[in-house]
Amino acid sequence: MKCQKCSKAATLHITEVISEEQFEELHLCEECAQKYLYEPQQNKMPTPKSGEAGQLVETDESGLMNRECSVCGIKFVEFRNSGRLGCPHDYQEFREELTPLLENIHGETKHCGKTPRRLPQSKMTQSELVQLRKQLLQAVNKEAYEEAAQLRDQIRRLEES
Repeated sequence: MKCQKCSKAATLHITEVISEEQFEELHLCEECAQKYLYEPQQNKMPTPKSGEAGQLVETDESGLMNRECSVCGIKFVEFRNSGRLGCPHDYQEFREELTPLLENIHGETKHCGKTPRRLPQSKMTQSELVQLRKQLLQAVNKEAYEEAAQLRDQIRRLEES
C-alpha cells in the first residue's frame, strides 16, 4: 500500500473518527505520519469557522456514506465498516470511491493473476498455441516469412501431439 502524501510504502494506518457515522482513513509512510501526528494542525483538515461550511461538508460526506447499491442495497458506510461488498454491481456503483482505495492497497486497479502450478498439460499446450499463433500473425505482418514458417511448423507439431 502506498502513502497518501508521497509515493513511499505506507507503514502507518490511521482511522480518525469525525463523528459516529463519519471517519477518515489515512495510510502514511513513517515520515509523513510523523509530520501528520506531531506538527500542529498543518496536515489536518481545517475546522470551518462558519457553521454553514461545516454543515455543507457533513452533508456531502453523509450523502456519500448513505449511497446504496440498487441491486443488493448495501450502503457505502456498511462496506467501509465491514470491508466487504454485497454484490458484483457494487464495484460499478461505488467505482469513484473504490478506485483510489484499490490503488492504495494493491498498487493497481487491474488484476493480473498467475497460472496454477499444476496446470494440466493440455492447458499449457493451449496457451502456448495461442502465443505461437499471435507470433505467427506478427511475423506475417512484418513479412518475416522464414520466421513465420518456423512458427507454423511449431504449431503443427503441438497440434499433432
